[in-house]
Amino acid sequence: MSSLIINPFKLILRMKKVSFLLLAIAALVMSCDDSNENVLPQQDVSTAQEIDMSNFYLVTDDEELSRTTSSKNSSKNCSSMEVLNRQLKENPGLYNKMYNAELHTRNHTAKGKPDKPGGGGSGGGDTDVDVAIVADNLGVINIPVYVHIVYPDANSISNAQVTSQMNVLNSDFSSTNVDQLPTGTTFENDATDAGFSFSLAGTFRHDNSTSSWGTNDAVKTAYPPITPETHMNIWVCNIGGGILGYAQFPGTKTPATDGIVLGGDYFGVTSGVYGAGRTATHEVGHYLNLRHIWGDGRCRQDDFVADTPTAGSSNGGCPTFPSSSCKSADMTMNYMDYTYDACMYMFTDGQRNRMRAIFTSGGARESML
Repeated sequence: MSSLIINPFKLILRMKKVSFLLLAIAALVMSCDDSNENVLPQQDVSTAQEIDMSNFYLVTDDEELSRTTSSKNSSKNCSSMEVLNRQLKENPGLYNKMYNAELHTRNHTAKGKPDKPGGGGSGGGDTDVDVAIVADNLGVINIPVYVHIVYPDANSISNAQVTSQMNVLNSDFSSTNVDQLPTGTTFENDATDAGFSFSLAGTFRHDNSTSSWGTNDAVKTAYPPITPETHMNIWVCNIGGGILGYAQFPGTKTPATDGIVLGGDYFGVTSGVYGAGRTATHEVGHYLNLRHIWGDGRCRQDDFVADTPTAGSSNGGCPTFPSSSCKSADMTMNYMDYTYDACMYMFTDGQRNRMRAIFTSGGARESML
């Protein structure tokens, strides 16, 4: 009877081969996981049938961005899309993150589809589209705010100016600014209570001699945001270059730069055509996931809101109704246009649904609740 003899050297060699194979498999799995950040996410089949993402876009072409934001009669300058453009180049995985945030938003707002055709995605036609308000059981959403004042003399922005800005935000987002409502327009009955309130959590003053901070988030690096997961941070400084303000969109998952930057001349109630505090309202709209009313795309791109008509470009000044483009009247009085502060007064039901969606379960700003 023969006995089984195991060569110890062969055994060691086989064990090494198995170990190498396991290591190779592990490396392949890790490689696939790392690459997923740059791959368009796969939708669930049932979701894909209900949620159309075919028109989703993020601006990535500097020349196109510059061309589409040069607007008729417009001098207001919001750099939120330019900042997003830069962030996309610096972080290739950002597109995937924002795609997922948009998919969540559309899944939530699908319940508020237009009651009739036309409006934001139509490229023309009926300019007064009815959108149902989506019930979310969130009540009035309160957003606590930290204000960082960064100027050579930080006391040049008074507490009264800070208070006036908080009052404007509360008035605009609750649609209690009734003195701003014009009559005789197609959209006079479309202003809605967005269901937000804002409370001042603290003001921080920093004396800094920097004359121009730009839009590369340098002021945020110098004075980092405080608990951006639960608080909205606003930096007030001299941005330079004629920039009134810029904001970071939700879904980017970069807390170190999350928040809004505003020029001091446009913060709170001051003077001039942009001195009624509406620059902050506009930038908070971006912070809460609203695009420009004209979609930054000359009738070719949309702001993803059904009851805001497609527009060819932004509007400036105080236009006489109707100011028309894309075969329909523009909603020039919307906070997400570029008109003078005294001539903008409204968010729509569709914009309300879109802003509130990011606070629902799984939304990009759910943690703020």
